[in-house]
Amino acid sequence: MNIQDANKLFKQGQHAQALEKIEALLSAKPKDAQARFLKGLIYTEQGRTADAIKVFTALTDDYPELPEPYNNLAVLYAGQGQYEKAKVALEMAIRTHPSYATAHENLGDIYAKMASQAYDRALQLDKSNTSTQTKLEMIKDLFGGNTRSARATVAARNAATGIVSAPKPIAPAATPAAAVIASTPAAAPAAVVASAPAKPLVAITAPEPAKPLAAEKPSANASEDVLKTVRDWAAAWSAKNSKKYLAFYAREFKTPDGESRSAWEEQRQERIAKPKSIHVDVKDAKVKLLDNSHATVSFKQFYRASHLHTSASKTMELVKSNGKWLITEEHAGK
Repeated sequence: MNIQDANKLFKQGQHAQALEKIEALLSAKPKDAQARFLKGLIYTEQGRTADAIKVFTALTDDYPELPEPYNNLAVLYAGQGQYEKAKVALEMAIRTHPSYATAHENLGDIYAKMASQAYDRALQLDKSNTSTQTKLEMIKDLFGGNTRSARATVAARNAATGIVSAPKPIAPAATPAAAVIASTPAAAPAAVVASAPAKPLVAITAPEPAKPLAAEKPSANASEDVLKTVRDWAAAWSAKNSKKYLAFYAREFKTPDGESRSAWEEQRQERIAKPKSIHVDVKDAKVKLLDNSHATVSFKQFYRASHLHTSASKTMELVKSNGKWLITEEHAGK
């Protein structure tokens, strides 16, 4: 049994059988990225949107450098009308893979959909605003006209979220199932924002199939890069530069008390702004590299401010994303 067998069943529309094979694969290799990606595709085809979102979200946590899970999350969020979440997911896909054309294109469609909604709201408040009416008509003309073709049925079937997928296929008709969530003809429009017809969109094509990450030996200077990140983090804190300080924390950072990211950031900004001066020292730092993109660092933190002097042991978990080490979790007293 291998991923190709499950992939073949998926392409044949035998989703239940494909899922059974995938579960068997994952019981032996629970972290297999390719199998988990295909599982997300199967859930999507079965209409199990919440389960698909969980699968793709977990993939972004475990493999933040892969753009495809972010892209597919964006489609699922868009299908629920959660355009802000879709936008954030696509921005993450682009951050991890700046040359990912599909994500750029889909992000443009999300922006257009959000703009269309904003113009609609503006017109509801002021129906005499001819400028807003013109802008709204321009968006409809720009994106809606492309659906009037021999492939209009396919476009209409998939346009409920405001996005129609179909960038140029990366392979002929036998495009691997793991590379797409739903197939569309090669000549179909690359992306369309349109009025919502009956059936919701279930997918946007992704580029190459998500592949399991090979276990690579950490590079020789990776430890130094991690240490430099921690020192720069301390320096930003010492300089009371909250914007730079917060930029060291990954999007998926686990806040200490489980509060929202915005609430945690607001609290950190207040604590950084309050003292007249801050000085943070990092000493006896020890780095443990798990692989080329995951590391743990433990150190003694010495904090001196105008009103408080403390010291404590600290452990940080970091991930390398887009060439930068970012903090995903931190613990005091470990």
